[in-house]
Amino acid sequence: MTHPKYYAPTGGHPGQEQLLTDRAMFTDAYAVIPKGTMRDIVTSFLPFWEGTRLWVLSRPLSGFAETFSQYIMEVQPSGGSDTPETDPNAQGVIFVVEGSVTLTLNEAEHVLETGGYAYIPPGSDWALHNRADSVARFHWVRKAYQAVPGLPAPDPIITNECDVTPVEMPGTEGRWSTTRFTDPHDLRHDMHVNIVNFEPGGVIPFAETHVMEHGLYVLEGKAVYRLNQDWVEVEAGDYMWLRAFCPQACYAGGPGRFRYLLYKDVNRHMPLSVPSR
Repeated sequence: MTHPKYYAPTGGHPGQEQLLTDRAMFTDAYAVIPKGTMRDIVTSFLPFWEGTRLWVLSRPLSGFAETFSQYIMEVQPSGGSDTPETDPNAQGVIFVVEGSVTLTLNEAEHVLETGGYAYIPPGSDWALHNRADSVARFHWVRKAYQAVPGLPAPDPIITNECDVTPVEMPGTEGRWSTTRFTDPHDLRHDMHVNIVNFEPGGVIPFAETHVMEHGLYVLEGKAVYRLNQDWVEVEAGDYMWLRAFCPQACYAGGPGRFRYLLYKDVNRHMPLSVPSR
Protein backbone atom coordinates (compact mmCIF):
# COMPACT_ATOMS: atom_id res chain seq x y z
CA MET A 1 0.00 0.00 0.00
CA THR A 2 1.26 3.47 -0.90
CA HIS A 3 2.10 5.49 2.19
CA PRO A 4 -1.13 7.19 3.30
CA LYS A 5 -1.69 10.93 3.18
CA TYR A 6 -3.93 12.96 5.48
CA TYR A 7 -5.37 16.44 5.02
CA ALA A 8 -5.76 18.65 8.10
CA PRO A 9 -7.10 22.22 8.26
CA THR A 10 -4.91 25.05 9.51
CA GLY A 11 -7.43 27.88 9.75
CA GLY A 12 -6.68 31.42 8.62
CA HIS A 13 -9.03 33.59 6.54
CA PRO A 14 -9.42 34.30 2.82
CA GLY A 15 -8.60 37.76 1.52
CA GLN A 16 -11.25 40.47 1.26
CA GLU A 17 -10.95 40.34 -2.53
CA GLN A 18 -12.13 36.71 -2.75
CA LEU A 19 -15.54 36.00 -4.24
CA LEU A 20 -18.01 33.70 -2.49
CA THR A 21 -17.76 30.63 -4.72
CA ASP A 22 -17.68 27.93 -2.06
CA ARG A 23 -19.35 24.51 -2.23
CA ALA A 24 -20.92 24.44 1.24
CA MET A 25 -24.50 23.14 1.29
CA PHE A 26 -27.01 21.81 3.78
CA THR A 27 -30.05 19.87 2.55
CA ASP A 28 -32.71 17.71 4.16
CA ALA A 29 -30.70 14.58 3.30
CA TYR A 30 -27.05 15.61 3.52
CA ALA A 31 -24.57 18.38 4.21
CA VAL A 32 -21.23 19.19 2.59
CA ILE A 33 -18.71 21.22 4.61
CA PRO A 34 -15.80 22.09 2.29
CA LYS A 35 -12.30 22.55 3.63
CA GLY A 36 -12.47 26.25 2.72
CA THR A 37 -15.04 26.88 5.45
CA MET A 38 -12.76 25.65 8.26
CA ARG A 39 -11.43 29.08 9.18
CA ASP A 40 -10.43 30.73 12.44
CA ILE A 41 -13.85 32.35 12.89
CA VAL A 42 -15.65 28.98 13.18
CA THR A 43 -13.36 27.35 15.74
CA SER A 44 -14.60 26.32 19.19
CA PHE A 45 -13.04 25.70 22.61
CA LEU A 46 -13.71 23.10 25.32
CA PRO A 47 -13.48 23.14 29.13
CA PHE A 48 -10.34 21.61 30.64
CA TRP A 49 -8.39 21.69 27.35
CA GLU A 50 -5.25 23.85 27.26
CA GLY A 51 -3.66 25.19 24.06
CA THR A 52 -6.47 23.66 22.02
CA ARG A 53 -9.10 24.73 19.54
CA LEU A 54 -11.37 22.64 17.34
CA TRP A 55 -13.64 22.58 14.34
CA VAL A 56 -17.01 20.95 15.00
CA LEU A 57 -17.90 18.97 11.88
CA SER A 58 -21.12 17.41 13.15
CA ARG A 59 -23.33 17.27 16.22
CA PRO A 60 -26.58 15.49 17.10
CA LEU A 61 -29.36 17.43 15.41
CA SER A 62 -33.05 16.58 15.71
CA GLY A 63 -34.48 15.39 12.41
CA PHE A 64 -31.05 14.91 10.83
CA ALA A 65 -28.03 12.91 12.04
CA GLU A 66 -28.72 12.23 15.71
CA THR A 67 -26.21 9.72 17.07
CA PHE A 68 -22.74 11.28 17.00
CA SER A 69 -20.47 14.30 17.00
CA GLN A 70 -17.16 14.74 15.20
CA TYR A 71 -14.42 17.28 15.84
CA ILE A 72 -11.07 18.15 14.31
CA MET A 73 -8.88 18.99 17.29
CA GLU A 74 -5.81 21.24 17.02
CA VAL A 75 -3.48 20.97 20.01
CA GLN A 76 -0.41 23.16 20.41
CA PRO A 77 2.85 21.84 21.89
CA SER A 78 2.40 21.33 25.66
CA GLY A 79 -1.38 21.53 25.17
CA GLY A 80 -3.97 18.88 25.96
CA SER A 81 -6.24 17.80 28.79
CA ASP A 82 -6.33 15.65 31.89
CA THR A 83 -10.15 15.75 31.72
CA PRO A 84 -10.92 15.49 28.01
CA GLU A 85 -14.36 13.88 28.24
CA THR A 86 -17.01 15.12 30.68
CA ASP A 87 -19.77 12.66 29.65
CA PRO A 88 -19.32 9.28 31.40
CA ASN A 89 -21.52 7.54 28.81
CA ALA A 90 -19.51 8.78 25.82
CA GLN A 91 -17.23 6.50 23.87
CA GLY A 92 -14.71 7.95 21.46
CA VAL A 93 -12.39 7.38 18.56
CA ILE A 94 -9.19 9.38 18.06
CA PHE A 95 -7.55 9.42 14.61
CA VAL A 96 -4.38 11.46 14.20
CA VAL A 97 -3.90 13.29 10.88
CA GLU A 98 -0.91 15.50 11.75
CA GLY A 99 1.81 15.38 14.38
CA SER A 100 1.63 13.07 17.38
CA VAL A 101 -0.15 12.93 20.74
CA THR A 102 0.36 11.02 23.95
CA LEU A 103 -2.77 9.21 25.09
CA THR A 104 -2.89 7.99 28.69
CA LEU A 105 -5.60 5.35 28.94
CA ASN A 106 -6.22 3.44 32.16
CA GLU A 107 -2.76 4.53 33.40
CA ALA A 108 -0.95 3.20 30.29
CA GLU A 109 0.73 5.69 27.91
CA HIS A 110 0.48 5.36 24.14
CA VAL A 111 2.13 7.68 21.60
CA LEU A 112 -0.15 8.03 18.59
CA GLU A 113 1.76 9.16 15.51
CA THR A 114 0.13 10.32 12.28
CA GLY A 115 -2.28 7.56 11.23
CA GLY A 116 -2.72 6.51 14.85
CA TYR A 117 -6.13 5.20 15.94
CA ALA A 118 -7.57 4.74 19.42
CA TYR A 119 -10.98 3.47 20.48
CA ILE A 120 -11.82 4.70 24.00
CA PRO A 121 -14.66 2.84 25.76
CA PRO A 122 -17.27 4.71 27.80
CA GLY A 123 -16.31 5.53 31.36
CA SER A 124 -12.57 5.25 30.64
CA ASP A 125 -9.96 7.11 32.66
CA TRP A 126 -7.95 8.92 30.01
CA ALA A 127 -5.94 12.02 29.20
CA LEU A 128 -4.34 13.39 26.05
CA HIS A 129 -1.36 15.74 25.62
CA ASN A 130 0.88 17.01 22.84
CA ARG A 131 4.42 16.44 24.08
CA ALA A 132 5.99 17.02 20.67
CA ASP A 133 7.44 20.26 19.27
CA SER A 134 4.84 20.75 16.53
CA VAL A 135 1.08 21.19 16.36
CA ALA A 136 -1.02 18.01 16.49
CA ARG A 137 -4.34 17.62 14.70
CA PHE A 138 -6.71 14.70 15.09
CA HIS A 139 -10.31 13.67 14.61
CA TRP A 140 -12.37 12.93 17.70
CA VAL A 141 -15.61 11.05 17.07
CA ARG A 142 -17.97 10.76 20.06
CA LYS A 143 -21.12 8.69 20.56
CA ALA A 144 -23.26 7.84 23.59
CA TYR A 145 -22.78 4.11 24.12
CA GLN A 146 -25.91 1.96 23.81
CA ALA A 147 -25.39 -0.80 26.37
CA VAL A 148 -27.05 -4.20 25.86
CA PRO A 149 -27.81 -6.49 28.84
CA GLY A 150 -25.45 -9.46 28.68
CA LEU A 151 -22.86 -7.72 26.50
CA PRO A 152 -19.86 -6.05 28.19
CA ALA A 153 -18.49 -2.76 26.95
CA PRO A 154 -15.82 -3.04 24.24
CA ASP A 155 -12.13 -3.15 25.07
CA PRO A 156 -9.80 -0.29 24.14
CA ILE A 157 -8.13 -0.45 20.71
CA ILE A 158 -4.78 1.20 20.01
CA THR A 159 -3.27 0.81 16.53
CA ASN A 160 -2.11 2.65 13.42
CA GLU A 161 -3.55 2.55 9.93
CA CYS A 162 -0.22 1.31 8.58
CA ASP A 163 -0.58 -1.81 10.74
CA VAL A 164 -4.07 -2.71 9.46
CA THR A 165 -4.53 -4.53 6.14
CA PRO A 166 -7.42 -3.14 4.07
CA VAL A 167 -10.17 -5.60 3.14
CA GLU A 168 -10.97 -5.59 -0.57
CA MET A 169 -14.60 -5.36 -1.62
CA PRO A 170 -15.46 -8.56 -3.56
CA GLY A 171 -15.30 -8.27 -7.31
CA THR A 172 -13.47 -4.92 -7.38
CA GLU A 173 -9.90 -6.16 -8.07
CA GLY A 174 -8.69 -4.06 -5.17
CA ARG A 175 -10.00 -0.76 -6.53
CA TRP A 176 -12.33 -0.41 -3.51
CA SER A 177 -11.29 -1.49 -0.01
CA THR A 178 -11.99 -0.73 3.64
CA THR A 179 -9.50 -0.39 6.48
CA ARG A 180 -11.43 -1.75 9.46
CA PHE A 181 -10.11 -1.01 12.93
CA THR A 182 -12.94 -2.93 14.64
CA ASP A 183 -14.03 -6.52 14.06
CA PRO A 184 -17.43 -6.16 12.32
CA HIS A 185 -18.63 -9.32 14.08
CA ASP A 186 -17.93 -7.91 17.56
CA LEU A 187 -21.44 -6.89 18.57
CA ARG A 188 -20.21 -5.07 21.67
CA HIS A 189 -19.49 -2.15 19.35
CA ASP A 190 -22.33 0.15 18.34
CA MET A 191 -20.25 2.38 16.07
CA HIS A 192 -17.54 1.84 13.48
CA VAL A 193 -14.96 4.37 12.34
CA ASN A 194 -13.19 3.00 9.28
CA ILE A 195 -11.21 4.27 6.28
CA VAL A 196 -12.63 3.66 2.81
CA ASN A 197 -10.07 3.53 -0.02
CA PHE A 198 -10.55 3.91 -3.77
CA GLU A 199 -7.86 3.54 -6.39
CA PRO A 200 -8.21 5.81 -9.45
CA GLY A 201 -11.22 4.62 -11.43
CA GLY A 202 -12.80 2.89 -8.44
CA VAL A 203 -16.54 3.27 -8.03
CA ILE A 204 -19.49 2.55 -5.82
CA PRO A 205 -21.61 1.37 -8.77
CA PHE A 206 -25.02 1.52 -7.11
CA ALA A 207 -26.93 3.84 -4.82
CA GLU A 208 -26.15 2.57 -1.32
CA THR A 209 -29.09 3.26 0.98
CA HIS A 210 -28.26 2.61 4.63
CA VAL A 211 -30.14 2.81 7.89
CA MET A 212 -26.91 4.20 9.38
CA GLU A 213 -26.03 7.84 9.66
CA HIS A 214 -22.68 8.66 8.07
CA GLY A 215 -19.87 11.14 8.56
CA LEU A 216 -17.27 11.13 5.76
CA TYR A 217 -14.08 13.22 6.01
CA VAL A 218 -11.94 13.14 2.87
CA LEU A 219 -8.37 12.34 3.90
CA GLU A 220 -6.83 12.19 0.45
CA GLY A 221 -7.63 12.78 -3.22
CA LYS A 222 -10.80 13.88 -4.95
CA ALA A 223 -13.93 12.31 -6.42
CA VAL A 224 -17.47 12.89 -7.55
CA TYR A 225 -19.86 11.71 -4.83
CA ARG A 226 -23.55 10.99 -5.32
CA LEU A 227 -25.63 12.33 -2.43
CA ASN A 228 -29.38 11.75 -2.67
CA GLN A 229 -30.12 13.08 -6.18
CA ASP A 230 -26.99 15.23 -6.61
CA TRP A 231 -23.47 14.60 -7.89
CA VAL A 232 -21.07 16.67 -5.75
CA GLU A 233 -17.35 17.21 -6.29
CA VAL A 234 -15.32 16.65 -3.12
CA GLU A 235 -11.63 16.75 -2.31
CA ALA A 236 -9.21 16.25 0.59
CA GLY A 237 -10.36 18.25 3.61
CA ASP A 238 -14.08 18.20 2.73
CA TYR A 239 -16.67 16.65 5.04
CA MET A 240 -19.98 14.99 4.16
CA TRP A 241 -22.71 14.45 6.73
CA LEU A 242 -25.48 12.01 5.68
CA ARG A 243 -28.70 11.27 7.46
CA ALA A 244 -30.06 7.72 7.51
CA PHE A 245 -31.32 6.37 4.15
CA CYS A 246 -29.60 9.07 2.08
CA PRO A 247 -28.61 7.28 -1.18
CA GLN A 248 -24.88 7.49 -1.93
CA ALA A 249 -22.48 6.41 -4.64
CA CYS A 250 -19.00 7.43 -5.77
CA TYR A 251 -16.70 7.75 -8.77
CA ALA A 252 -12.99 8.24 -7.99
CA GLY A 253 -11.67 9.62 -11.27
CA GLY A 254 -8.10 10.18 -10.09
CA PRO A 255 -5.37 11.06 -10.70
CA GLY A 256 -4.54 9.74 -7.21
CA ARG A 257 -6.28 7.65 -4.58
CA PHE A 258 -9.48 8.83 -2.93
CA ARG A 259 -9.86 7.99 0.77
CA TYR A 260 -12.16 9.04 3.57
CA LEU A 261 -12.64 8.47 7.29
CA LEU A 262 -16.12 7.00 7.76
CA TYR A 263 -18.41 6.95 10.81
CA LYS A 264 -21.55 4.82 11.05
CA ASP A 265 -23.75 3.51 13.87
CA VAL A 266 -24.18 -0.29 13.90
CA ASN A 267 -25.35 -3.42 15.74
CA ARG A 268 -28.35 -2.15 17.66
CA HIS A 269 -32.14 -2.42 17.45
CA MET A 270 -33.92 0.54 15.95
CA PRO A 271 -35.35 2.66 18.81
CA LEU A 272 -39.16 2.42 19.04
CA SER A 273 -41.21 5.29 20.35
CA VAL A 274 -43.36 4.62 23.41
CA PRO A 275 -47.06 5.06 22.51
CA SER A 276 -48.84 7.75 24.45
CA ARG A 277 -51.66 6.68 26.78
